[in-house]
Amino acid sequence: MALFVNQLTHMDVSVWCPTRGLIGCSWQVDALLEGALGEDGMLFDFGEVKPWIKHTLDSGLDHTLLVPTQAPGVSITDCEEGLCVRTETPYPMEVRGPAEAFSLLPWASITLEQVAAYLSGELTAQRPVNVDRVTLTLSDEATTGAAYGYSHGLKRHQGNCQRIAHGHRSRLSVWQSGTRQPELEARWAHWLDNRYLLEQADIEHQDDVFLTCRYQAAQGDFAIRLPTDRCAVLPGPTTVENIAIWLARSIADESGHATHVQAFEGINKGAFAEFTP
Repeated sequence: MALFVNQLTHMDVSVWCPTRGLIGCSWQVDALLEGALGEDGMLFDFGEVKPWIKHTLDSGLDHTLLVPTQAPGVSITDCEEGLCVRTETPYPMEVRGPAEAFSLLPWASITLEQVAAYLSGELTAQRPVNVDRVTLTLSDEATTGAAYGYSHGLKRHQGNCQRIAHGHRSRLSVWQSGTRQPELEARWAHWLDNRYLLEQADIEHQDDVFLTCRYQAAQGDFAIRLPTDRCAVLPGPTTVENIAIWLARSIADESGHATHVQAFEGINKGAFAEFTP
């Protein structure tokens, strides 16, 4: 006997990839629970499935930086902030923050299948009565248009969004004169893809080669240093509202046309903004 819950929730993380660098990801989570019926005729109450699984994800990998500790050039040390993660390839990066901002996984690289198997094992180990096995399936959002991954941190956020290196994969829609602009969408999504987005006020140091961002948040002190050309600097906090405003203004100023933008923050949520030059 098995129960399934499709699109149970989403996960938003950043992943360190030894070939691509810092990647922003948003994954849809589907769940399958196998076991035997109880006396009440149920395997597990649907009303309890989502909060149980979501609590495990929210208190674990979600909104963290997933680090493959066996990848070439990756090193992890203790530091004043908590943990320090350094990388060498494909580019140098250093991230500092409280330990709960990182998920250290003993692998050479991060794949959807590995993460799904890891989480399935965690949930199966703490399974409720009647449930024999829990299997999660993770998948990227199916998109037909432009999309980009990004990483960021929100120092004023009271939840886990304050962590300096968590990410999203997001769709982008652009209109001018009431008409979709797929070429603009594709070009801006390509430029933004897997950049680090940060607030101007959080820059501690910047030159032609490296940029250091540092801030203090409710969970502790955070810092990240990475190549300047992998960053995009916004005038304010990198909330999806400000990202939409920044994109609308930037595209309108570049093109000379009034621009309407729909920017997503991961899957099925986001903001609209428009700007007239």
